[in-house]
Amino acid sequence: MSTPVPAVVEALEKQLNHELHAANCYLAMAYWCSVNDWDGFAKFFHKQAGEEREHAGKVLDHLVDRGVLPRIGALPAPRHEFPALIEVARTALALERTNTAGINAAYAVAVEHKDYPAQVMLQWFINEQVEEEAWGEKMVAKVERASCGGGSFYLDHHLEKELLGE
Repeated sequence: MSTPVPAVVEALEKQLNHELHAANCYLAMAYWCSVNDWDGFAKFFHKQAGEEREHAGKVLDHLVDRGVLPRIGALPAPRHEFPALIEVARTALALERTNTAGINAAYAVAVEHKDYPAQVMLQWFINEQVEEEAWGEKMVAKVERASCGGGSFYLDHHLEKELLGE
């Protein structure tokens, strides 16, 4: 298999670094939730952090399989203070929307350079982002609706069921 052109490598490296940054953001959200007694949300965000690291791994493996030594860049510190749970939910949704934009941008570069292996790999991410944005939108809506203590308590204890049907 051929080595990707530099523009494709750069786009994929940018995306893998965003995935790593997203993992750190979810980790920060998880610990904010833990400190503020939102244990269900903390568990969910820890799981999301792991998924983002796996996503970065997919891009890293793709590059290595094609003979490229990937560059992992410095990551900005994630936001770790939030005034309320709704801000955590909105931040998660914004993070997923940014992720979608980055994946689409990388895909456009792969199409431009006729890099079919990168296109196939990125199609998995494009499909994944439909689910990721859906749970983000649902989380924001449910946190906004859970305006009483009982509703918030239920949502915290049944978050994965409510968002993912698990």
